[in-house]
Amino acid sequence: MRIVIIGAGLAGLLCGRTMSAAGHDVTLLDKGRSPGGRLATRRLGPARLDHGAQFFTVRSDNFAAYVQRWQHDGLVHEWCRGFTPSGDGFPRYAVAGGMNRLAKHLAEGLDVRCNTLAFAVRPGAGCWEVQLDDNSVLPADALVVTCPLPQSFSLLVSSGVELPVDLRQTEYDRTLSILVTLDRPGAVPAPGGLQNPNDVFSFIGDNVAKGASSHPALTFHAAAEWSESHWDDPRDDITAALLGHAAPWIGDASVLEVSPKRWRFATPRTIWPEACWFDDSGPAPLVLAGDAFAGPRVEGAALSGLAAAASLASGR
Repeated sequence: MRIVIIGAGLAGLLCGRTMSAAGHDVTLLDKGRSPGGRLATRRLGPARLDHGAQFFTVRSDNFAAYVQRWQHDGLVHEWCRGFTPSGDGFPRYAVAGGMNRLAKHLAEGLDVRCNTLAFAVRPGAGCWEVQLDDNSVLPADALVVTCPLPQSFSLLVSSGVELPVDLRQTEYDRTLSILVTLDRPGAVPAPGGLQNPNDVFSFIGDNVAKGASSHPALTFHAAAEWSESHWDDPRDDITAALLGHAAPWIGDASVLEVSPKRWRFATPRTIWPEACWFDDSGPAPLVLAGDAFAGPRVEGAALSGLAAAASLASGR
């Protein structure tokens, strides 16, 4: 089959690798500059900072098999077993050199077209026609859409496919964040991560401690409620406010550079009960996948992508 996958995050990449290994012709489209979606890593001066997903956990045997291979390949390592002094005994994994390195590894050998915006999906003669923003069209014997559901719905408006109401109405929490480079290590306690330390931040990560950067650099993710209430504030005001709240974890270090980031569709508020959504009412199979299906975690996105591939292989 000619399979087009819209979204080259973890769900799209694992679906693409699975279908490519089965002998299908796979093309992945992503509007970003590099594959990965929320497996996002940014260079800021001499530092590398993860500004999307900060770590991941493993709960299923299926995902554990992938993580074991990634560990063997030197991509993934166990960061810690909890973000309190005593921990909880449950491994948190990080990626050496930043989370995006894992995405780039998974993209190797695949036809991944970044800086490519899918504009609309329309029914064709026995296939889907994916119209790109340059007005070119890609035919697809099967289509997988892994972007956030509001974006998926917009793409599929002209497809003739009726999405379930609960999928169409899925809402997402937003996340505001800042990336900060320092002249010396900050004051984030070992093991270098804090979850929900106060009402402002949902996570604070030390990128040196987790193995993403060799230069002192901190990532601050604002909590959903704070992000929602300040979303429309001027960019400079948001940056200044978050930097002020971050002072206790910057400590005596001097700030070298600050970069604000926004995640409009950071976390789905509701999760579809199946790992993906399959539809064969159109001219060719259509699958929706992503972290709104198997859970708002890295593992959820991975399992959803694998489920999408299984649905295409079985036709249901």
